[in-house]
Amino acid sequence: MTRALTPKPWADRIGRVLLGVDTLATLGAFVQGIMITFDVSDERMLTEAWRTLAYLVFAGLWLMVTIAPRRAPGIWELIFVHKIGITLFALAYLDKPDAPATAAIDGFVVATTALAYVLCRGWLSWRSDAAPAAAAASTAGLGSR
Repeated sequence: MTRALTPKPWADRIGRVLLGVDTLATLGAFVQGIMITFDVSDERMLTEAWRTLAYLVFAGLWLMVTIAPRRAPGIWELIFVHKIGITLFALAYLDKPDAPATAAIDGFVVATTALAYVLCRGWLSWRSDAAPAAAAASTAGLGSR
């Protein structure tokens, strides 16, 4: 990857900070989910456990793109598909419990992830030369600034 394709160091830093915020927020939701899981009826316990473990998966996905934003083909897009989908679903059913909060929270992470995608140039992970070039740039100190 040529130097012209790599993001400016300030842009990369801001994008990674945004992704780090998303990671930490999702870990917070995971911790909250644990408490909720053990406080619901037996009929909802499995569903809450599934939902809670999904927070851990998403925290991992955000951590992956935080660490290597131009070496994560498909990871960005998986995050976008789910988070845009759940945001739209929540907006369509705003009269339901938890929908306004879900729309706001997931809408926020869509916005921060999209901004980070642009700042970090996440689309470059799809280039066939992205992984070796990004690794070389990181070794040279270019990719970590």
